[in-house]
Amino acid sequence: MTESVTSPPLINVVVADDQAAVREPLAMVLSLAGDIDVVGTASNGREVLDIVAGRPVDVVLMDLRMPVMDGTEAVRRLGETHPDVAVVVLTTFADDDSIMAALGAGARGYLTKNAGREDIARAIRAAAAGQSVLDHEVRTRLLAAVTGARRSAPEEPLPEDLTPREREVLALIGRGLPNRAIAEQLFVSEATVKTHINNLFAKARIRDRADAVRRAIAAGLT
Repeated sequence: MTESVTSPPLINVVVADDQAAVREPLAMVLSLAGDIDVVGTASNGREVLDIVAGRPVDVVLMDLRMPVMDGTEAVRRLGETHPDVAVVVLTTFADDDSIMAALGAGARGYLTKNAGREDIARAIRAAAAGQSVLDHEVRTRLLAAVTGARRSAPEEPLPEDLTPREREVLALIGRGLPNRAIAEQLFVSEATVKTHINNLFAKARIRDRADAVRRAIAAGLT
């Protein structure tokens, strides 16, 4: 008897970019991948929220500079209303402020538009699996930002009273994982992860998630 092979479930993706000349061809190319189904396109963050509210979505490929609602605000709101939806930023902007703002809002990946089709598809698959993907230019800028901060003012060391689990959580935040993925990796509940985050933020005087990413890199935890 021949055993049937079950295909992996399709990854439902929304492509958001205010330029139709970018958005539509990208959606068409991604649809050619056997495991990706582009279920909608959007020209701004508000349209992304409307699409996600109306159908199952796994990953949003998000531009940052868009009218009505920009990508960073859309990432933040998705994190509040649909935390299961992963966001991969795809933008021409790779400045420190844009990177930190997007990661701080909860983006799981960050690519520049120099990325090729296969790079984008891999990032979508990784995000759907709860992993973080930062392209080379973004990683370089993050490391340069940390190095520059060390030169201008020594980085405050992590407090000694951080527990091993709190350090582990900080390392996973530094890799760009959202709370749910951290919980799955550590085999604990999201509520427990939030408790660890609240504790380590208070102990280490970490302002927000973007600051946590910076501190994790500076401490050599990633």
